Amino acid sequence: MVRGNITVPKNLKAVIFDLDGTLLDTLEDLKNATNAALSHSNMPERTLDEVRRFVGNGVKKLMERATPEGLNNPKFEETYAFFREYYEAHCKETTKAYDGIYDLFEKLESLGYKIAIVSNKMDEAVKLLNKDYFSKYVKVAIGENVNVAKKPAPDTVNAALRELEITNEEAIYVGDSEVDIQTAVNAKMPCVSVTWGFRDEEFLNKNGGKCYIDTPLDLLEVIN
Repeated sequence: MVRGNITVPKNLKAVIFDLDGTLLDTLEDLKNATNAALSHSNMPERTLDEVRRFVGNGVKKLMERATPEGLNNPKFEETYAFFREYYEAHCKETTKAYDGIYDLFEKLESLGYKIAIVSNKMDEAVKLLNKDYFSKYVKVAIGENVNVAKKPAPDTVNAALRELEITNEEAIYVGDSEVDIQTAVNAKMPCVSVTWGFRDEEFLNKNGGKCYIDTPLDLLEVIN
């Protein structure tokens, strides 16, 4: 079902997707990596629901929120480094595409739309996951990089648009969080919020959400 609405560009050429909570259910692997790092540093572990609330602003912010005293903890950098190494090695153990994503990608491709992924996940993990799950459909996948401001800054979205050779007036953004909503605003693009991800509709509505879809194929109703 579709609720709310956005103004879809008449010359829509591309759809840019967030990754975690939008295309892939990565939460269990993120929780496991978080807890492996916390355990390594003799810190208390976190629940799945806590990790769900912590994600969205990149993995360093995830670990800052998960670590007691955050950045002020003297073992933070060691813990964060352990997380990055562990997650890169274990990021696909339980991760899977949400039901209906491949059907949506097949349809978007058949209709001639370009598809890109822009995430606050580590760039190397984004490219690895895209290669293993979506490379048939997605040629541009960009993650967190020290040289580019992460979402909600528009920089990674703009980088994807350049690679796709289209403008922000020819694309829409699809994501599951308040970070995605603000990213779309900053990139001057309409945003569609999914309800199957890491934030609920009530929370998204309080954070500027305007259009919601309950299943991937609902997106076709929005853009057609």
